[in-house]
Amino acid sequence: MNLLWANDRRGEYPRSLYAETRAALDPYPPLKGETQADVAVVGAGYTGLSSALHLARRGYRVALLEAHRVGFGASGRNGGQLGSGQRQEVDWLEAKLGRETARRLWELAEEAKSLVRSLAAESGVPVHDGVAHACRSQAEVDHAARLAGHLAAYYDYDRVEPLDRAQLAELLGSRAYAGGDLDRGAGHLDPLNLALGMARLAESSGARIHEMSHVQRIDHGPAGGKSRVHCEQGLVVCDHVILAANGYLDGLDGHVAARVMPINNYIVATEPLGRSAPEILPGNVAVADTKFVVNYWRLDEERRLIFGGGETVSYRFPSDIAGVVRPHLLSVYPQLEGVRLTHAWGGTLAITMNRMPCFARPAPNCLSASGYSGHGVALATLAGRLMAEAVAGQAERFDAMAAVPTRPFPGGALLRQPLLVAGMAWYGLRDRLGF
Repeated sequence: MNLLWANDRRGEYPRSLYAETRAALDPYPPLKGETQADVAVVGAGYTGLSSALHLARRGYRVALLEAHRVGFGASGRNGGQLGSGQRQEVDWLEAKLGRETARRLWELAEEAKSLVRSLAAESGVPVHDGVAHACRSQAEVDHAARLAGHLAAYYDYDRVEPLDRAQLAELLGSRAYAGGDLDRGAGHLDPLNLALGMARLAESSGARIHEMSHVQRIDHGPAGGKSRVHCEQGLVVCDHVILAANGYLDGLDGHVAARVMPINNYIVATEPLGRSAPEILPGNVAVADTKFVVNYWRLDEERRLIFGGGETVSYRFPSDIAGVVRPHLLSVYPQLEGVRLTHAWGGTLAITMNRMPCFARPAPNCLSASGYSGHGVALATLAGRLMAEAVAGQAERFDAMAAVPTRPFPGGALLRQPLLVAGMAWYGLRDRLGF
């Protein structure tokens, strides 16, 4: 199944709160005919937009190709959380890769946050400080406290404050959790407006952006040779190709697709809460909990609660997305029983087996980064910068990310999706049982 067309109307943003309130941006023309470029970038989410922007600022001729609209995929639909670190915690990274590598990966992730804040400022997109992590058990609370101390002692990061049950309840306006922490160095923002802002910056720097330009085939050239990127009505002849399609990669590269699995996630937005429920997020921080199928939420500028959660066992979005997410919202905020949900939407992200992003060189003149596993606002944006550096011959930082191993999903092309469905159903059951 090609997920580009499975759940959405071509060229239309989903009926999300983000799409309804997005900053105006005129459509970009589709690619028609043959064109020349130094670099063809496939996919106009954070990864592709950042690649195009940083390459254009280095003087490269860039053609950015998007099958739908800029920010159409996960970049324009996510929870808007700008998290610290990698998707895996530093203690996991230390155990698997050693402290020196873990420290280097932490520093790259800190740069990723800084980069997003800088691009958001250039684009006029506000960033609000603070992301809380809500733990379901005392063991998780104790681990969060140990990790906060470890980050301060060994990573020079003292922005994480451990919270007991009462402190977290006051911060959230909910007593659903055992405690957790507050990372004051993390933040949250409007994700689609960030993508649109990055598109404006890339275009003003000289990148050519083509929407409604579905890449159907890539003929990779030999090292030092030309590659040919085929769209429905056009062709890009280029020196380098960057794959930035994430969960929408489809059949463009089998090596990456075997390691990056698309999954769906769902979000709702409430009506503006106004003066009701003033206890909910009084400090305007974002929150994510410790469930395998994560609940995550924040308030927007109008005090709408934007809440994500829930899983389904199909790549098709459910007909009643609000019905899927509402029970998760009410498990945290039962006081919102009668609140009206004005928007409900789904999105396709991509995960890897170990939840670390997959950086790869699929062909001699091709770079790829994807599989951010729900941690992509920062890391996908950084990935674009790292691939621009690598095209320019400065590949050390890209190679540091590529050195983190990512295994193929079991089952091959035929069985990996059913096996993932079974796995997601099992972890969803564990979440519901409180394990």
